[in-house]
Amino acid sequence: MARRRKSAGWGIRIAGFLLLAGLAAGAWFWWDLQKWTPSEDAYPDQGVLIGQGNGAVNFNTLAALGANFVYLESSIGNHGLDQRFAKNFAAAKEAGLEVGAVHHFDPCALADGQSANFFTIVPRERGLMPPVIALAETAENCEKRVSDAAVESELMTLINQIENHTGKPAILKVDPAFEAAYEISARLERNLWVTRTRFAPTYARRPWLLWSANEALRSEASEQPVEWVVVQP
Repeated sequence: MARRRKSAGWGIRIAGFLLLAGLAAGAWFWWDLQKWTPSEDAYPDQGVLIGQGNGAVNFNTLAALGANFVYLESSIGNHGLDQRFAKNFAAAKEAGLEVGAVHHFDPCALADGQSANFFTIVPRERGLMPPVIALAETAENCEKRVSDAAVESELMTLINQIENHTGKPAILKVDPAFEAAYEISARLERNLWVTRTRFAPTYARRPWLLWSANEALRSEASEQPVEWVVVQP
């Protein structure tokens, strides 16, 4: 009986040790992930996505951390505007970063209203990087039913309108849920921007150009986490 008790005691101790080791490893991984960015040897061209949700951002600090470019959220659907866009735009250019604009596509709204909203805030400058159209929301929650064909049609119209305004081919920032719903990466021949922290995603049907490698990078550049982005070499 004594031997059994002793054996059981050691088993509890070992299990406790393994549990503590697992918790410690998880805590270290979580801490490391907050500061992690891909190697510059593997991805020489790196940057960041910034919106009003990030609050005040020091773009000089971002440049010191290794950012070469910044994409700024500009407009949402046919009415929403990023209230910090103009200020961020000026500060990023002053810091010597390349700058581009991101429009968030609303599958429930017509393309004409969305492009007009984009035009009101994004200047027509040759030096801007290619425009980005972020595809995250699906038509599942629209007040009126919107078919998959209608979503693709309005998106294609929006792409053409924004490309005519900027003079450059658009990049599609495709979230996994949108891709699962519409398989847009296989339907539209545009450069892709994909998202997954730490590990390169595989949900797109074609090779990607941009990758959000850390969706919540913490740094001295801002109080709020930022989205760190790399370019396919």
